[in-house]
Amino acid sequence: MTDLQDVADRVDIEALRAEFSDASLMHDWDRFASLFTPDAVWAMPHIDVELVGREEIRTEVERLRGTWAFFVQTVHPGVILLDGDAATGRAYVAEFGRFRDGRYLLNYSIYHDRYRRTPDGWRFVERRYEIRYVDTTPLTGSAPEAAPA
Repeated sequence: MTDLQDVADRVDIEALRAEFSDASLMHDWDRFASLFTPDAVWAMPHIDVELVGREEIRTEVERLRGTWAFFVQTVHPGVILLDGDAATGRAYVAEFGRFRDGRYLLNYSIYHDRYRRTPDGWRFVERRYEIRYVDTTPLTGSAPEAAPA
């Protein structure tokens, strides 16, 4: 990291990764899909899902998030390797929530990413989700709007 462009690129990619979680948590599906290149791949092998293209990603994220009564995702900085207008990286993720069917989930994961600089800024070319730890024990807290009756 020797020049200002490298620093700017790293800041922009971290902002992209944060916006991914924000768009999901705010249910802004159009914004969520716009964070990917038109030909991007979003893969979640743990549920046997591999989505290709913005439209498929947008449709499926809305459907998947609709299965949650509440959901929280936080993304933590990881490595970014720059290569001109392309980059690779990893982002570390903590998630928890309750599904509408009553199941609970707490997990820690890694996104393995590929990024591309576009006229609209850095975008995901590929996001591959890898779960490192999962716990399905009922959570002890609650979300006010999702508290059990």
